Amino acid sequence: MRQQVTAARRIVVKVGSSSLTTAEGGLDAARVAALVSALAGTGGREIVLVSSGAIAAGLAPLGLAKRPRDLATQQAAASVGQGRLMHAYTEEFGRHARTVGQVLLTVDDVTRRAHYRNAYRTLRRLLDLDVVPIVNENDTVATQEIRFGDNDRLAALVAALVEADLLVLLSDVDALYTGNPADPGSRKIELVSGPADLDGIAISTPGKAGLGTGGMVTKVEAARIATGAGINVVLTAAPLAAAALAGEPVGTLFTASATRPSARLHWLAHATAARGRLHLDAGAVQAVVERQASLLPAGITSVDGAFTAGDPVDLVGPTGVAIARGLVAYDARELPPLLGRSTSELAATLGPSYDREIVHRDDLVLLH
Repeated sequence: MRQQVTAARRIVVKVGSSSLTTAEGGLDAARVAALVSALAGTGGREIVLVSSGAIAAGLAPLGLAKRPRDLATQQAAASVGQGRLMHAYTEEFGRHARTVGQVLLTVDDVTRRAHYRNAYRTLRRLLDLDVVPIVNENDTVATQEIRFGDNDRLAALVAALVEADLLVLLSDVDALYTGNPADPGSRKIELVSGPADLDGIAISTPGKAGLGTGGMVTKVEAARIATGAGINVVLTAAPLAAAALAGEPVGTLFTASATRPSARLHWLAHATAARGRLHLDAGAVQAVVERQASLLPAGITSVDGAFTAGDPVDLVGPTGVAIARGLVAYDARELPPLLGRSTSELAATLGPSYDREIVHRDDLVLLH
């Protein structure tokens, strides 16, 4: 038995489209019922379900043979399918005397701080009321520029948001393998304790049903995000959900990092998209990385982007590699006259309000 799993009290479970639908599109009632039965049998543990399947569930009713490529038709399919998906979950959880609540998120809901806090309050209150939140990306309104891209990443961010103890990623592959699971020479990986355990492993195996957007790459990336937030992760196939939640040694276990970082800094590192770039000289890179100092104007050589105060920006070293991300204290148009100058000089010439950091240490996270 896996003690990390059996000790978990708050669990986020993510299920992919191919695990809920037929190859032709439309929900598979037996698969939905089996998943719900596994989740409802977890005793007094809190469950948040991140569920794909809205677009796939809308294909058959719209007479579409396969997942559409254009965003407008995807959104139309999601509009039709989301209601069918929630109806199926409501009916099945109802058989176990459980109430469900729909939570649709866009990237803005986890990248903008006010939205992030509101999403947390909503999910926290649903759990307090013994409701099972059913989370999905709001495909009907999300634009191409503000999409998560896959629900694996969304699930990892939701797990960090609700401070979960465990993330379970369910798909149509029973574990992580050293290569394509169909190859006789591929070996199942039972435990991943750190990045070194993935050296030399091919992780680009796509889902078999072809109805989702993610493959094994997105699941491993989601596991990296979640374990970095101090959350254990189990990756396995949907039919093994009950066994995984019971702590049986199925699938692949990714063990959490020893410490749980600040939720705010984890959000900054993984749930934000940089609105611009601040180019640093070597001295500033050393101050930020080694001395964990705030970023001052003297160490900035140039600025890219059209951002405003409070936006996330990447801090880029002389080699062009982003070394950190932070919330900038100035608009982009304000910065050029300040670059390369000390704060004491700026305060003397422009006023005491300029005696401050460009990015404060408390608003900055290093990128690895």
